Amino acid sequence: MKAENVILEKSFKFGLRILKLYIHLRKKKVEIGLCSQILDSGTSIGANVEEAVGGSSRKDFINKLQIAYKESRETRYWLRLLKEGEILEKKLADSFLKDCDEIIAILTAVLNSSKGRNS
Repeated sequence: MKAENVILEKSFKFGLRILKLYIHLRKKKVEIGLCSQILDSGTSIGANVEEAVGGSSRKDFINKLQIAYKESRETRYWLRLLKEGEILEKKLADSFLKDCDEIIAILTAVLNSSKGRNS
């Protein structure tokens, strides 16, 4: 039995939550540009992690994870903006931010480990 890939699973579930958040925000008539930004960056994290897992080399793996890391930081920015702009309820925003911070921490650890072995 293959071990669970934590970042792959977390980033997929986070992307699914982001998709549902996008639908929620559109129903609230939040400006489409803002909704699209959070959808694009939030779902891109998992897509890039998935690509990293299927990467053709260690360099490709690291590159895709670095993109996922950048996208997670961007997503964190949009979530903070939605929270501080009082567009997203504090409790809901905090839940998303917690998940996003966990993903950032995992990606940071995997990248540091992978780069260490690459040096």
